[in-house]
Amino acid sequence: MLQMKHTLRTICLFTLLITSASWLGTLQKDTLQQSMKRGEEVYATSCANCHMPQGEGVEGAFPPLAKTVYLKNQKRAIDIILHGQEGEIVVNGKTYNVPMAAMNHLTDQQVADVLNYVSNTWGNKNPMIKPVQVKTARK
Repeated sequence: MLQMKHTLRTICLFTLLITSASWLGTLQKDTLQQSMKRGEEVYATSCANCHMPQGEGVEGAFPPLAKTVYLKNQKRAIDIILHGQEGEIVVNGKTYNVPMAAMNHLTDQQVADVLNYVSNTWGNKNPMIKPVQVKTARK
């Protein structure tokens, strides 16, 4: 009888561990699509006023985010959001020289999400940025 209770307890514990590990694994798997959906909200509230709702920018003032290779350099894109941008930059063959304020009030997750959104929308296609990349750049 004691042996049976021990075996039953072991089976229950094992089942609980497997179920928990599976649930945690699902929780930790964040897809690009989920990140982009969250990033769209961040973009609408923090970026669209300057870069425009469709990422087209304003010629001579705010560079476009649509159809640009500028976003392929993930480290540079993260740094611009965290630390701002001053001085001339060339995007899609046009020069821009209007400072961008640092958006370092955004969380690591929000920065990753908004970059995943703009980097994979409007004709852009780039690898997924993870919050840990932002955290590393923030230091």
